[in-house]
Amino acid sequence: MNKIISIGIFLFILGSTGVFAQAKTNTVLVAKDSLKSNDIDPLTPAKAAFYSAILPGLGQAYNKKYWKIPLVYGAMGTSLYFYLDNNKKYHQYRDAYKRRLEGYTDDNFSYLDNNRLIAGQKFYQRNRDLSALVTLGFYVLNIIDANVDAALIQFNVDENLSLKPAIYPNDVTFKPNVGLTLNYTF
Repeated sequence: MNKIISIGIFLFILGSTGVFAQAKTNTVLVAKDSLKSNDIDPLTPAKAAFYSAILPGLGQAYNKKYWKIPLVYGAMGTSLYFYLDNNKKYHQYRDAYKRRLEGYTDDNFSYLDNNRLIAGQKFYQRNRDLSALVTLGFYVLNIIDANVDAALIQFNVDENLSLKPAIYPNDVTFKPNVGLTLNYTF
C-alpha cells in the first residue's frame, strides 16, 4: 500500500505542473499546411546510400556523421586484412601440396604430411571465404547505415507532440485518477 501511495505522490508532483498551469487565453487558430515543408528532400536517403556504395564512408560524411567513418574503415579494413592473410596462407599450403605431388620435399612445410597440407588448405580456404563474406557484410551495412541515418535526419522531432503523466479527478467519485496524457498541438 505504501508503494502505491508513494507512486501516486510522485506522479502527482511530476504531473502537477501541466495540470494546474492551464489558463484561458483568447487565441486565434490559423490553418497552416503541415504537409508542405521545405526541409524534407525525399532523395536524401538515396543519395547517401549511393555515395556509400561508391566510396565507403562517403555517405556518412554526406550525413555529417564524421565519427562513423573510422568505424566503417576499421571494420572493412580488418576483415579485408584477414581475407588477404588467409588467402596468402591458403596459396602457401596449396603450392606446397602441388610441389609435394611433383616429388619435391624442400618446401617450408616439409614437416607436414600430405593429409595435413590438405587440411591446412581447407582451413584457410574456409576462413578466406568467411572473411570475404564478412567484408561484404560490412560494405552492405555501411550502405544501410547511411540510408537509414539520412532518413532519420529528416524525422520531425518538435515539441508539438508530448507524452507526460497526469493526475486528474474523477468527475463522479472525485478520487484522483493517474494516467498519461498525449498532447498534440497544431
